[in-house]
Amino acid sequence: MSVYQAAEDLSMFGTDPWWLVVVKAVFCFAFLMLTVLFSIVWERKVVAWMQLRIGPNRHGPWGMLQSLADGVKLMLKEDVIVRRADKVVYVLAPIIAAIPAFMAIAVIPFGPAGNEVSIFGQRTTMQLTDLPIAMLYILAIGSLGVYGFVLGGWSSGSTYPLLGGIRSCAQIISYEIAMGAAFASVFIYSGSMSTSAIVGAQQERWYVLLLPVSFLIYMVTMVGESSRAPFDMPESEGDLVGGFNTEYSSIKFAMFMLAEYIHMVTVSMIAVTLFLGGWRAPWPVSTFWEGANHGWWPMLWFTVKLQLLVFFFIWLRGTLPRVRYDQLMKLGWKVLIPVAVVWLMLVATVRTLRNENYEFTDIALYVGGGVLGVLLLSFLVDFFRDRAKEEMTAPAEPPAFDPMAGGFPVPPLPGQELPPVPRRRPHRERELIVSGGPDTASDGSLDGKEASDG
Repeated sequence: MSVYQAAEDLSMFGTDPWWLVVVKAVFCFAFLMLTVLFSIVWERKVVAWMQLRIGPNRHGPWGMLQSLADGVKLMLKEDVIVRRADKVVYVLAPIIAAIPAFMAIAVIPFGPAGNEVSIFGQRTTMQLTDLPIAMLYILAIGSLGVYGFVLGGWSSGSTYPLLGGIRSCAQIISYEIAMGAAFASVFIYSGSMSTSAIVGAQQERWYVLLLPVSFLIYMVTMVGESSRAPFDMPESEGDLVGGFNTEYSSIKFAMFMLAEYIHMVTVSMIAVTLFLGGWRAPWPVSTFWEGANHGWWPMLWFTVKLQLLVFFFIWLRGTLPRVRYDQLMKLGWKVLIPVAVVWLMLVATVRTLRNENYEFTDIALYVGGGVLGVLLLSFLVDFFRDRAKEEMTAPAEPPAFDPMAGGFPVPPLPGQELPPVPRRRPHRERELIVSGGPDTASDGSLDGKEASDG
């Protein structure tokens, strides 16, 4: 077995009594809810600090209870159902969006599988459950959440919510392909799809250092997957009023908002698990403290890493403007997917050579030669293609410009020129039109008047 692979030992899961399973499930639910409440307040305070604003400072000490106040306000608001809505789907859509967001945490490890903690006198692992295909479970559950957004936009019976739901669906499809390719690189190096085994395989080196391109691809795709700024096109208030949740209010709107924030927390948990060592302590701490990865301490390291990624989401929202929809699709289909596929092929090649016991210098030589060959071939193809286009494309004459097209004066477009303006006649040849009288020759009238006055 390779040094980067970890054996799948899932025998410790599925042995807890039913009441302990319920306790752990309630803990996972409470952990998500508390993280969301904290993230909302933290987002408002951080963005206010970035933009030189005051931020929440009324509800609770330092405004820390602002999230609870928002929840109470949304629950007490009038629940409106628009007349043209499909009422059954309209009510079920927020629930369909929120439930899958909660389910992904079931396979996220908060501590090592072999390190059991005591809960009410019962020894158990710091993970609800694990599967040999846990990451496929996460991908499947994450894909189900988009149904709530699409159905919510369709069932509202309005144009803007429908467009927001369609945008959400297209965005999920575009970014999940690159995300799956980034996951596949981790599967190749860890030799497993189990989340606990993936974290165990990062004992020597975190995958953020071993697979940096996969980490960068996932960081971009997780922002697009959660529809957060600058990729918040399904809720673009500039052109869609509010997107798929425009016609929602009260507790149903709160469900959509909760699903968005929980999705943000979930994708951050996945990033911590796959690339940042999961529950493992950072490098300086783990070297001089042997007990850093035992007991309840792993949960602290996991929570700190999670909050750093949540801060990354907040930082993007307070810094970058919203992109255009065509830019969003171009980034997903023309940049992320090709880069992810090429990087996956490169990772698979390196792993194959390592399994064949090739030396590092030989692997670097083969891979470097292959990359240079592909780049040279791409350069030659682009060079001859552009040259052929230049030879086939003749310089077109600029179209004639009519400043009175349609009966109204219009400005010239790029490449068009105004027609020459006729030269004005000399001053003595102009005609002077006297208001309220007949036209008179300017030169004669003025000269005659001056002569008579003289």
